[in-house]
Amino acid sequence: MLKNKIGLLVAAAAAYGVYKYFTMSEEERESLKAKGKDFFDKNVGDLSGLFGKKPEPAHQSMNNF
Repeated sequence: MLKNKIGLLVAAAAAYGVYKYFTMSEEERESLKAKGKDFFDKNVGDLSGLFGKKPEPAHQSMNNF
């Protein structure tokens, strides 16, 4: 029973967030995007470079066999 209430609460919060986003002015949306990008860069920026890139070799001399 508790799982159902938590799921309903999460769905309601998501719906409210979508409603608030679509009722914002264009300037408020741009400000929110800038804040989110800044938050992401500060907190997750180090991890975003881990995926999708080939690791660089530690020592170039070890690769010259």
